[in-house]
Parts: sequence; C-alpha cells; structure tokens
Amino acid sequence: MTRKILLVEDEDAIRKFVKINLEREGYQVFEAPSGEDGVDIARKEEPEIVILDIMLPGIDGFEVCRILRQEYPDLGIIMLTAKAEDLDKIMGLQFGSDDYMTKPFNPTELSLRIKSLERRLDAKNVKSKVNDGVIAHKPFRLDTYARKFYRDGEELELTPTEYLIMKLFMENPGRAMNRDEILSKVWGDDYLGDSKIVDVNIRRLRAKIEDNPAKPQFIETVWGMGYRWFVLEEDQ
Repeated sequence: MTRKILLVEDEDAIRKFVKINLEREGYQVFEAPSGEDGVDIARKEEPEIVILDIMLPGIDGFEVCRILRQEYPDLGIIMLTAKAEDLDKIMGLQFGSDDYMTKPFNPTELSLRIKSLERRLDAKNVKSKVNDGVIAHKPFRLDTYARKFYRDGEELELTPTEYLIMKLFMENPGRAMNRDEILSKVWGDDYLGDSKIVDVNIRRLRAKIEDNPAKPQFIETVWGMGYRWFVLEEDQ
C-alpha cells in the first residue's frame, strides 16, 4: 500500500524538491503552502505522515501540529525548522511532533527519518499476545490489541512514539533503562537525531499520566542513567 505524506512548506523550491525525492521513494505526496491549507488537506486526505515547517504564513507549524495531533493521535509528524536553537525543537516535540530536522537538510537523511517513523507507526499496529494483549499495572492498562492506554478506565491519548515508550516501560517494570537503550528500542538503531528527544517525550508523558509531573510517581528518573517504570507492590 502506498503511504500518504503531507508536506506543509511555504517555500516552493523546497516543497517541490522534497516532493520529487519522496515520490521517487514511492510515496504519494500532497502539498500545502500554508498552515490552514495543511490542516484542510490533512482532514481530507488523512495522510499517515506529515512533514511540517514551523515558519508558515497564517497559523504556524506549532499550531498545526497541535491541531493535527489532537484530531489524529496516530499521525506521524516530522517538524522542519530553519533555526538550530534547541527551543524550536523542544517546542515542536511538546506540541506533539515525533521528530524534527533543521534546514537545510539532506534528502537522504529525511528519507531515513521517515522510514524510522514508519517503523514506529507499524510497531504500534502490531498485535501483542501478552495476556491477550493487555498489560496492566495499577492504575494503568495498556491494550496492545486495540492500541489504547488507560488510567483508571479512562483512555489517555498517546502519540505513536509515546505509546511505544509506555509499552517498553510496562513490559520491563522496575528495570532502569538508559536513554540510548530507549532510543534504540523506540526510534531504532539507525536514528540520526539527538538523544534529548527521549527526555522531551518523557516530559510529555509525565504531563499526561502523573498527578504531579514535577514529582513523578510512575516514570522515575534514575540519576546519571535514564528512567525506570515504578510498579506498586500489589502488582509485583
């Protein structure tokens, strides 16, 4: 099946160049020169992946990302920024993007980032046989058959990347994992980005599942190493 990609970029030359390269890779590519057009086309065509520039006429990429992530939790989003500052990257991830690239970029690297994201999207669609597809650690339940995550019976919306991090944690309760291990298992061994992406996704997850994200009870920080999923005694 041909995968649909939406490219939201206001610079015509970049948009045409990226489209040509992605079509050579076998993707069906839709173009949008503005944030508003991007949202409209996404709603009409329902792409699997969106490549989204931050600086756009009208609503910017951050707002487009927020809208699309809210409406399409399983959508893969890669944000593009012309700036090298960490702030833009972190803001993009906090708004719900799965990855980011700084312009100018190599089209081969973009292709590799897309393939890495595709693997995460596909992994979320794989049905698990663990306890009939359910992993439960009170008060949470991960239904790997339906690909849903619950707290106290209420579904919490997770991005594909967040879902895979939670699956990794809940399949390895009490085990400390460093950032490189999480990066390898969730993003893949060939991921070319910064390991800080792990920390930003953990911060985003804590905001969704913790009562007090500043004092996390479930996703613990293992200082000097990484993170650990805390398990209540009654679950052990």
